[in-house]
Amino acid sequence: MHILKRFFAGLALLSLVYAQRPPETPAWAPKPSELPKYVAPHKPHTKLSDLVAKHKGEKNWREVIVSDDYLHAEYIYSQPGSKVGKRFHPDTREWWIVMDGQIRFEIEGQEPIVAPKGGMVQVPMTTIYSMETVGDQPSLRFEVNIARAKVLYPQTEEPPKLPGFTHIPVRVARQPGKYTSGNKPFIDFHEETKAPTYRGGRFIHDDRAVSNIIYGPAPASTDPKNRGHYHAESTEFWLIVAGKISYKIEGQPFIVADVGDVVYVPMYTFHLAQSYGEGKSCRLAMNGYPALAHLYDPLEPH
Repeated sequence: MHILKRFFAGLALLSLVYAQRPPETPAWAPKPSELPKYVAPHKPHTKLSDLVAKHKGEKNWREVIVSDDYLHAEYIYSQPGSKVGKRFHPDTREWWIVMDGQIRFEIEGQEPIVAPKGGMVQVPMTTIYSMETVGDQPSLRFEVNIARAKVLYPQTEEPPKLPGFTHIPVRVARQPGKYTSGNKPFIDFHEETKAPTYRGGRFIHDDRAVSNIIYGPAPASTDPKNRGHYHAESTEFWLIVAGKISYKIEGQPFIVADVGDVVYVPMYTFHLAQSYGEGKSCRLAMNGYPALAHLYDPLEPH
């Protein structure tokens, strides 16, 4: 009975996915003769357990996980009372996933948010925000912004030293950004999953970035010939939020990623991600386009 339930749940999820897809068109797509190489700091699989071991004994630490032409992402570990002063990004959206502890966010135009483990928070461009690790436990957050995003500071704040730069006083036309296109200031992932019908959805929708919450059970069966798809316009990476996710990545060994791990794939590289093991799993998928094309193998010989 348990197997049948998982089978029909998988069918329902597949039906939902295919119902949302536009009609497919046979096409020719570019594929390099050699697979793109991983360039530091990128790795196919970054294990959170390895990062924790690497920084053992440090009270505060940060580690760049992704830094490419599209997005920049870091893990940041902070002690209680650690603060990020008021600031804003003139042209980009920023977002965070709280992986441990609690963080209080003050976002212009919003009520204060105390985000617990599993909390997902975002701030639009031109919007002043600050944050503080609260409670009696350190916090761990995964922080993402558009590549090469700039930071501005209200003149009531003392800007930090920036090698090679001097902060000068300026005037800038600004008003708090709006949460449109389905964007929300805060999502409590663990509260959302209490609904039996929850299947995830879009977390970030921006003209320069997207992030999808993909939540569900492992598929009832898998096709060993299925190598997934690739993207010709953007890299992609995933933060594992719950359970385990398996990855088949062209040119790489089979990967099983756990909570907190990050999996990264370059452009032009076939990849297939699936929930793995018992129960439901969740990955937060991130790339540089709101409607990134997925390029699949043809169903029939061409």
